[in-house]
Amino acid sequence: MLGPLAHGSTAPDVLPAFGPLSVLTQSRAEPVPLLLVLVLGGLYLWGVTRLRARGDAWPPGRTFAFLGLGLGTLLVAMTSGLAAYDDSLFAVHMVQHMLLAMVAPVFLALGAPVTLALRTLPAAPRSALLRLLHSRGVALLAFPALGWLLFVANPFALYFSGWYEATLDNLALHEMLHVHFLLVGCLFFWPLVGVDPVPGRVGHPMRMLLVTATLPFHAFLGVAIMGVTADGTGLLAPVHYLALHPLAEAVSQQNIGGGLLWASGDIVGLLFLFTMAFQWMRASEREAAREDRRLDRLTGAQSGTGAEAGAGASAGSGAGSGVGAETGVDARAGADAQAAGALTGTGAETVLGARGGGTVAAPGAARA
Repeated sequence: MLGPLAHGSTAPDVLPAFGPLSVLTQSRAEPVPLLLVLVLGGLYLWGVTRLRARGDAWPPGRTFAFLGLGLGTLLVAMTSGLAAYDDSLFAVHMVQHMLLAMVAPVFLALGAPVTLALRTLPAAPRSALLRLLHSRGVALLAFPALGWLLFVANPFALYFSGWYEATLDNLALHEMLHVHFLLVGCLFFWPLVGVDPVPGRVGHPMRMLLVTATLPFHAFLGVAIMGVTADGTGLLAPVHYLALHPLAEAVSQQNIGGGLLWASGDIVGLLFLFTMAFQWMRASEREAAREDRRLDRLTGAQSGTGAEAGAGASAGSGAGSGVGAETGVDARAGADAQAAGALTGTGAETVLGARGGGTVAAPGAARA
């Protein structure tokens, strides 16, 4: 537990010793974060209510992810005791950094607010949102390689330059740093989560590759921050922190913060990898089910076509048999008629001949 600490130039009051309960006891109702959370939460609930009013369903898990875990993480990071100590204790700052950049963006993306907006907004705002999503600027920002580069390079550029110390001594820059952490995390994680129809979505193998590629850099950054020596060489923002702590305590804080970055970065990254592997498995199962249904429909259509063809062949065969029978009857009838006619003609000729012969022979006989 740390002794009483000055809050720095942004809040010159003296803070009590930091302990586990300080996250609750030193909470502050910061107006800007509270307003942001209330507006986002109110709009999300309005969309869910509008969907249910027209009889459409919305998964409760998405609502809990966005409101409870996403916006809840923002509140913890920006209004709890973490925000009170974030510019006086480097380790506390690092916890806040990880919450804003790696935890809140994932849960906000799992809440699918873009999908909800597209399903509930009136025609004009919906068209504007679609144009924005299909714009070149959004496509560039959502490009996975750019998001990965910003997510990996941003901490190195921040901590190993004068920017970090500047944010500690300027309230406006300090608040902008929080927004920066959140936006960079959203640019990286939102396309990887893959729930919303945003540009930059890639296949599951590429998603896992991008997340895996971040893990070594978190380790490198953590080790580099922990490279501070006992004499203060490598101490970040030395003017600011040495005005608040003895040298040994400032060095200890930086070592703790670097270790937290290393460990929590790997833990969050591995958890996200397991989540994406589960999504990949579910997507493969759904694809297999769709393929089975397609093959079933194809097999059923082929069976139906075969049955119709068989019925047609049977009908054709029956008709052919009937015609053949009729043809055979007609042929036999014609042959009988010809035979009868031939026999009749021969008989007539025979009779006439007999009669003629008799007639001719009679005069001869008489003359004889």
